[in-house]
Amino acid sequence: MKIGDLVSVIDEDLKGKILTILGNQVKIEDEHGFTYNFSKDKLTIIDSDLYQNSPIVRKKETSKIVSKKHNRAPLKLDLHFNFLVKNPSDYDAFERLIIQKEKLLETIDFCRKNHIKNLLIIHGIGDGVLQRMVYDVLEGLTNVEYDSDGFFYHQSGNVEVKFL
Repeated sequence: MKIGDLVSVIDEDLKGKILTILGNQVKIEDEHGFTYNFSKDKLTIIDSDLYQNSPIVRKKETSKIVSKKHNRAPLKLDLHFNFLVKNPSDYDAFERLIIQKEKLLETIDFCRKNHIKNLLIIHGIGDGVLQRMVYDVLEGLTNVEYDSDGFFYHQSGNVEVKFL
């Protein structure tokens, strides 16, 4: 450090020019003409040429890692009875509906335990009995979102459920 050098005060927002140096004490003047006294260890020299000859290194930007779990397509549950049992003709209508409801509840429980966010329930179009059962089950659940009043409520054979 010498008289005339530009310095900055460590841990303060203050810059100035050195006026005098007496031992360990340095007197500086800021841009507004105010003078301050600091010890040498509280000052650092402002060197505008310090980084002049340093090469600029451009680092490659890394892409953000996105969890594969959230990029997945929704889990699909097809409630058509021929996909659930081997001999569908061995069951009457009431037994079919009970088996389909158990499979639905089992899959919803699986999604919650494994933190799966989306479930696509395929119920088919038919007479609407299975569709009504699916919507009745969904109405009784908490922390789920689904389209219950959608435009294609009776025309589409599926409903997408989002777990919150």
